[in-house]
Amino acid sequence: MSAKPGNSRFTPVISLPVFAPAVIVAILLVVGTISDPELAGSLFADMLAFVTLQFGWFYMLAVASFLMFLVVIAFSRWGHIKLGPDHSDPQYSFPVWFAMLFAAGYGIALLFFGVAEPVLHYASPPEGAPQTVDAASQAMQIAFFHWGFHIWAIYGIVGLVLAYFSFRHGLPLSMRSALYPMIGDRIYGPIGHVIDVFAILGTLFGVSTTLGLSVTQINAGLNYLWPEIPMSVQVQVGATVVITAMTAASVVAGLDKGIKRLSILNMVLAISLMVFIFVAGPTRFILETFLQNTGSYLSNIVERTFNLQAYSRSDWIGNWTLFIFGWTIAWAPFVGLFIARISRGRTIRQFVLGVMLVPTIFTFMWFSIFGDTALHLIMMEGYTTLITDVQDNHAIALFKLYEHFPFTRVVSIATVFLIMVFFVTSADSGALVADALASGGATVTPAWQRFFWAALLGVVASTLLIAGGLQALQAMTIVSALPFAVIMMIGMVGLWRALVIEGYREDSLQSSSQPTRKFGQGPGAWQRRLTGLITYPSLVQVENFIKGACYDALVQVRQELVKKQWPADVVLETDPVLRTYITIADEESLDFMYEVRLVGYPRPDFIPGTDASEGSEYFRAEVFLRRGGQSYDIYGFDRQELINDVLDQLEKYFHFRHLSPESLPWNVAAHDEMLHPVVDADEKPDPAAEGDDKK
Repeated sequence: MSAKPGNSRFTPVISLPVFAPAVIVAILLVVGTISDPELAGSLFADMLAFVTLQFGWFYMLAVASFLMFLVVIAFSRWGHIKLGPDHSDPQYSFPVWFAMLFAAGYGIALLFFGVAEPVLHYASPPEGAPQTVDAASQAMQIAFFHWGFHIWAIYGIVGLVLAYFSFRHGLPLSMRSALYPMIGDRIYGPIGHVIDVFAILGTLFGVSTTLGLSVTQINAGLNYLWPEIPMSVQVQVGATVVITAMTAASVVAGLDKGIKRLSILNMVLAISLMVFIFVAGPTRFILETFLQNTGSYLSNIVERTFNLQAYSRSDWIGNWTLFIFGWTIAWAPFVGLFIARISRGRTIRQFVLGVMLVPTIFTFMWFSIFGDTALHLIMMEGYTTLITDVQDNHAIALFKLYEHFPFTRVVSIATVFLIMVFFVTSADSGALVADALASGGATVTPAWQRFFWAALLGVVASTLLIAGGLQALQAMTIVSALPFAVIMMIGMVGLWRALVIEGYREDSLQSSSQPTRKFGQGPGAWQRRLTGLITYPSLVQVENFIKGACYDALVQVRQELVKKQWPADVVLETDPVLRTYITIADEESLDFMYEVRLVGYPRPDFIPGTDASEGSEYFRAEVFLRRGGQSYDIYGFDRQELINDVLDQLEKYFHFRHLSPESLPWNVAAHDEMLHPVVDADEKPDPAAEGDDKK
């Protein structure tokens, strides 16, 4: 059952082969877990131990590969390639984009682990004596390592693969698209359905279990502020209901009105907390440790990346590093798809630097401000009871830290609110992603459908809280990371292959500039050229030009090709936008398209005699190829000039195909659609958006 996106406020947009199995399996897993939580917990714990023991090396190798791959392509010649057609612009400004990807990524984790993890590692380091200067330095380096570049490399590789294949090559915005370079159109069959079902389940249980665990921190904060509020499942279920209601309201509001605004609020509150602790705390100590720990992290990053404690066979690596990396991989389909959705129009280099560098620096600052402040209290001021408090209850760590600062109650209340809002953005993003996956990659769905997934997240979390099955589902989520890691590796290889082919295209198909019109050398030639420069034609003029001269020229080219036994076709469309195009294709998928499309722009006010009133437009007949808009106007060309321009582009395309070696790592002909994306008919440059971005 499916419907055209945007057709109705109530008509469902659902892919039944994905939606039905995902919901059925989710219900069965929840029922099975709550029926016998102890048995489920034991089963999943055994599976988790097996995976971390036998495949820990693979997790570490995969994460290292993701990090190195992103760094290499960001600074390669491919870094300038846009995640979308060549003419596309970013949908969101950089600060808003960062706030959204950070809030959906792991903002809640910083609140939970910002104090707890450094204190726990200081008390029980993986190597050396506990509660020493070396243990403190080691604790901060480990925290940096667990939440730094590697985490965002996992999210970034999924987001980049999906954004590239979806926005640049017209594939669905879903996990199945990552396998297109390997299996081609079979992603639309059972294999693709299974991948998306797993992605939905990972999103559903990953967000639900994290929601269940995060409400324990909310409960701890409420109990700390108001001791009469007990630490109980009833309070946690109540908090879950409140968060779910907030999530439902946000998800119904949509991406711009919901997640965008909440993400900005998140960042304002989080930065305010950081500034408060930084100013009121040991400022100089924080600055010194920030620089020292960052340097130590960068110096030891290679050793820590490949350290599996193979000789000591300690459980520490499995309980911490592999657990965090596995948890992140399990979340990667959800966070990566969301990051991809908000990253259309950015270049690969902008994407990689934005996704990896900025959040990592922010994370280092967060751990330095909160973690090092906690260590300073323990080591310099003798507040050793904080260690016991954190070991007894990780969720209380942040609130215990506030006891040594002014305005303790106000800051604690703000923190509880921030935890709730942070998780609303994560749950909101999770509901949107699950809805998109269950809808075949659709980005426009009815509000009730998005509400369904938001409500399901809350129901699953509440049910598991009551039944005590959260730990079992948490372990299952980590185990599910193993097949996702394999899929991510395949997607990474596929992206590399696609970029290799794109590189050949760049070598042969140079950026098209507007062709020189042949105005002749006779009297009045320069006057005709000047007239063309300052003319801003109306809608009717350009429509008649496309329907007349352009269409006739393309028909004439087609007739000549057919005579030479080259299959070609010419189409004239008026809905949703006026365009005419010629395609050349054969059994070997030689697929060339030259399109002339009607594009409107605001009429400039610097030309004397023009009507620059608000809303007035002029129009252009712009050339589009498979790879996107070429940003030049051919209005006013005569028939011979039009035909010459078509042949110029066709000659470049033939030259590219001639240069593409047969030894490419994948079959160029079989996957030519990957190289030449189908450009949306209704897509055109948005001068207003471009202006906002420049501002």
